Amino acid sequence: MTWAASLAGCSPSFILDFSASINPLGPPESALVAIAANLSNLRHYPDPDYAALRQALAQAHGIDPNWVLPGNGSAELLTWAGRELAALDAIHLITPAFSDYGRALRAFGARLVGMELEMGTLRRDDGGLGLGIETCLVPPEQRELAGIGLLLNNPHNPTGCLFTAESLRRFLGRSPLVVVDEAFMDFVPPSQQQSLIPWVAQYPNLVVLRSLTKFYGLPGLRLGYAIAHPDRLCRWQGWRDPWSVNSLAEAATLAVLKDTDFQHRTWSWLPDARSALFRGLQHLPGLRPLPGAANYLLVQSDHSTVALQHQLLQQHRILIRDCMSFPELGDRFFRTAVRTKAENQRLLSALAKELGPEAAA
Repeated sequence: MTWAASLAGCSPSFILDFSASINPLGPPESALVAIAANLSNLRHYPDPDYAALRQALAQAHGIDPNWVLPGNGSAELLTWAGRELAALDAIHLITPAFSDYGRALRAFGARLVGMELEMGTLRRDDGGLGLGIETCLVPPEQRELAGIGLLLNNPHNPTGCLFTAESLRRFLGRSPLVVVDEAFMDFVPPSQQQSLIPWVAQYPNLVVLRSLTKFYGLPGLRLGYAIAHPDRLCRWQGWRDPWSVNSLAEAATLAVLKDTDFQHRTWSWLPDARSALFRGLQHLPGLRPLPGAANYLLVQSDHSTVALQHQLLQQHRILIRDCMSFPELGDRFFRTAVRTKAENQRLLSALAKELGPEAAA
């Protein structure tokens, strides 16, 4: 954000940030109250076993606490998943992919094999919900997976595509280790979610990663968790530093897991806000948004998105996410978060001005 503020010529606090896909309704008041109430606990070490936290997370998913490992954000747990994946012959990575996946895998010398999504298959009229993964891989996935791990996220970042759980299930019987990052699954209404968590007990080769910081608007607090076979989680616990989760993050998590009002407000806000932003982007010349199931939209552009990003910063103090870190996308795509109705309209108005008189009209 510092570089963006420098380019915009203002303090970071004056920038309207569409680059980070964080819930604009958060942090919930329940988290802030819990943090304030537990400040005195800073003089004590956290419970190294995180018994209460694991119990609460397990109860939220209807599983045994031994199958849950909290972490310092899902990024920490991704590191240990990367260590296990790197021990295999190769890793199939669904691309375009979140750059931190490459970091976690390369840190342990993994051999990566990209499995590219066909962007054209993602242009659907149903909001990107329930797409079979086998229909959008280029080339079609027909490889033998013995000795080969699989790493992907669902909903997919940056496209927002939601893969059906059933389409992913076929990989579980063929690959020695499947890691599914569900960092944005909480943004999908419960009746439409495609989580693989219900199958973890059936497939000891499955690891599901979750993040609480995006849905609850707490990225600075760092809280994620892994759901996997207890033997695997015990191994990870032995690899990492003690006390990975601080006391305030634990207190906030225990509070927000019970905050059903905030959860329902988010599920009520997002579909309409996302649809309105999608339609607004569709009507701008040279922009083609992809439908998505998460709290962001990937947009293809006829214009340089790096140049557009700089124009929005300098003229409007608005930051969008360029896709230069996704080699398959480059300078003709950008990703934008879905924010409040007024903020989304501010983005659309700024884009209209920068894209020319035709858009402004």
